Amino acid sequence: MEGQNIAIIGLGRIGSAFLNEMLEKTGRGINLACVSEVFDTPGKARASQAGIKIVPLDEVVAMGKQIDIIFDLTGIQEVRTELRSKLVTANNNHTIIASETIARLIWALIAEKELPTIEGRKTGY
Repeated sequence: MEGQNIAIIGLGRIGSAFLNEMLEKTGRGINLACVSEVFDTPGKARASQAGIKIVPLDEVVAMGKQIDIIFDLTGIQEVRTELRSKLVTANNNHTIIASETIARLIWALIAEKELPTIEGRKTGY
């Protein structure tokens, strides 16, 4: 099986939990290529500790076809809109953006515990 190179955008409560689960799955067709987080969060510290590149959003986009899936776990619609726009501008029709909804589906299939929820947070594409 060919591995999937993934990036995680947003390492708050949800992104941090997802990062930890993906770290446990590394080597099973999953390569955590990089993460992007503007704030100092426990997830950002964990990524650094694990030797994962921490890069700005523009650098994630610049990686082009080296990234198969970007998990946008920021919960901020404007970030997802900006990310889509930057991928189009870069003529990147390879990389897909997986929303928190997709991350929750994957989580339900692979994890024993529940992914954190944030009261009032809207999810979707």
